[in-house]
Order: sequence, then structure tokens, then C-alpha cells
Amino acid sequence: MKIIICEDDLITLKALEYSLKKKGYDVIAASDGKTGSELLRKHYNEIDLMITDHHMPYFSGLELVHLVRNELKMNFPIIMLTRVNMDETKKLAMSLGVNEYITKPFFPKQLVLKVRGILMNRT
Repeated sequence: MKIIICEDDLITLKALEYSLKKKGYDVIAASDGKTGSELLRKHYNEIDLMITDHHMPYFSGLELVHLVRNELKMNFPIIMLTRVNMDETKKLAMSLGVNEYITKPFFPKQLVLKVRGILMNRT
């Protein structure tokens, strides 16, 4: 299973990448929204799940979700990570096609369990 992570906080990005690889997932990492959008286009048919931060340079997580759902017409699950714990932002994210909305701080192990559950329910 291939997972793309778009996260501009390098500590969070590396922790997630390490935790997911340790569980056997193939991980593609992007440290900003522009790189994330390029990798999404490059690995168009390979991605099984996306984890994206909300606030990133160049493209926000919401812009990436819009790209995935409306331009690329991809239907894999999306988990949004954010420090924004506002109902309006959560509703907007969900209306754009986010499947899970997780506020920071979080524990990578818990997120890995969430990923595993989402992917198991898809098969």
C-alpha cells in the first residue's frame, strides 16, 4: 500500500514516514504543497491514501484535497492533520472530500492505527 504524506513540519513528516514504513507501507513524502501536488500527479494510479497538513507553503492541504477530488478525480481516503480545531474548517475539509480530520498534537502510533483501519475497510 502506498501512502503520500504532505507535511511541512519536518519532525512530524519524518516521524510519520518512519512509523508507516515500519508497519510495511510504501511512503512518498513531500515537505510542501507544491511538491505534494507534483508527486500526486506523478504517482497518479499508485496512491492508496493521503495524509496532509492543513497549512503548508505553496499549496494548502485544502487545495491539495481539491486537486485530488476535483481535478485528478482520485478517490482514495484522505486524512487531514491540523492545529486548527474549528468546526467551520472541519466542515469545509469534509465537504471537499477529507475522510478524517485529526488535530495536532497527535501520536504517530495512533495515526498508524487509524491508517490501518481505513485501509482495511477499503478492501
